[in-house]
Amino acid sequence: MKKAILSLSICLLTSLIAFGQNDKEGVEAALMDYMEGTSKGDLSRIKRAFTETAALYTVNNDGSLKRIPIAQYIGYFKEGQTNDRKGKIVSIDIVNNAANAKVEIVSRGWKFTDYMLLLKIKGSWKIINKSYTRERVN
Repeated sequence: MKKAILSLSICLLTSLIAFGQNDKEGVEAALMDYMEGTSKGDLSRIKRAFTETAALYTVNNDGSLKRIPIAQYIGYFKEGQTNDRKGKIVSIDIVNNAANAKVEIVSRGWKFTDYMLLLKIKGSWKIINKSYTRERVN
């Protein structure tokens, strides 16, 4: 009986670890589609990273909220045109089918700090919203 409980516990733990790794890999894949898509001008990867209803949020210089629909944001990039953007994933937090992530992008003397909200929709992780700020770097 003890062996059966131990075996069942090990199987359950292994399944949970594998499930968590698959979700982390899925979130990382969505974030990489965003970072590499915007860096390499690969519009299909940017579109794959976000839901069609996603938006980007920041604060204008006057302190007011600025909202950029994802279609408008994608329009800032040209297919095949590379951009001077270097990104890295700083952190990821996942609970069930929801996640948040922090990403940093350095581009043309600016460091953008992005906070992404993601959901697992029909088995695929997608960015549903992004809020960001930027600061000058040397």
